[in-house]
Amino acid sequence: MKNISELRQDLVTDAWVVIATGRAKRPDQFVRKAKDTIPPKSGCPFESLMNNALLVVDSKSEGYRLTKKDLPYLKKNWFVQVVPNKYPAFGKGICQVERNLGPHRWMDGVGFHEVIITRDHRKPIALMSQKETESVVKSYRERYTALKDEDCVEYISIFHNHGKEVGASIFHPHSQLIATPVIPPDVQRSLRGSSEFAHKNKNACVHCVMLDFERKDSRRIVYENEEFIVLCPFVSRIAFEIRIFPKKHNPRFEISHDDDLPYFADALRVALAKLYHALGNPPHNFFIHTAPTAHTKEFDHYHWHLEIIPKTAVWAGFEISTGIDISTIAPEKAAAFLKKIKT
Repeated sequence: MKNISELRQDLVTDAWVVIATGRAKRPDQFVRKAKDTIPPKSGCPFESLMNNALLVVDSKSEGYRLTKKDLPYLKKNWFVQVVPNKYPAFGKGICQVERNLGPHRWMDGVGFHEVIITRDHRKPIALMSQKETESVVKSYRERYTALKDEDCVEYISIFHNHGKEVGASIFHPHSQLIATPVIPPDVQRSLRGSSEFAHKNKNACVHCVMLDFERKDSRRIVYENEEFIVLCPFVSRIAFEIRIFPKKHNPRFEISHDDDLPYFADALRVALAKLYHALGNPPHNFFIHTAPTAHTKEFDHYHWHLEIIPKTAVWAGFEISTGIDISTIAPEKAAAFLKKIKT
């Protein structure tokens, strides 16, 4: 029975995942062989500072609103710019007006859709400096804070697509922010599981419980600093999945203390750099899961975090028909491999 696989159940969502030890791959078998073709800067829509920028951060990590007075300076020295998406998935309108169509219900996609662009055409976050990464995460938080109290906003998703295989339609490095009038179902499942665990366990945070165990066990930890921990989760949905958690309990990304953001930037940069060097710059998505925008104690049980999902496999018939993911490397082996990678 040496080749039997393992079924592992997610403590938060109750979802099952298969760790396919029977057909497990060696870590180096996930190294990407193909090299990306880098399109030229000419013609790239993200190369220049845009006149509708909502936020501009300069090379010194100082934030600016785009004004006529500052425009000449910012054209030369911008590092991050946040602009409205030219083709938004969510836009202006009258929010939360539900309509019926037979047995179905629907509403207008009212919200906000923004793009967070970094200046260097060829430099992903994995290769950025600490200061540059801090500028990115500070921009995330500033735009989140600017939109969280809008009437139509129930949830704000901050995410990043790296590679055309995972949805990056433009090569130039950029992240996105989408503010929606509903709480997404994946987030709902996570919130529900966290709430139920707290109810059954004297208000304990399920993520804090997991982090306490992971720090004692240590086999799945990839990296940690004073305030954040980087690990391959026990129930990894895909090979080399990574999650980044603040060590202190905090349900909301946007209320992270200013002093904590450099540690978050460090954890994100190191995690992405390890993936970049270990697997040959794999396509990946990352996103922040945080409590919804309503400022109530209803979500105090939650623990915000960032998830990195590299493109190391393709869903096939079993995964599509059952919703059960299959990972062909144990997270313990993935973490041990990544831990050795210097950044």
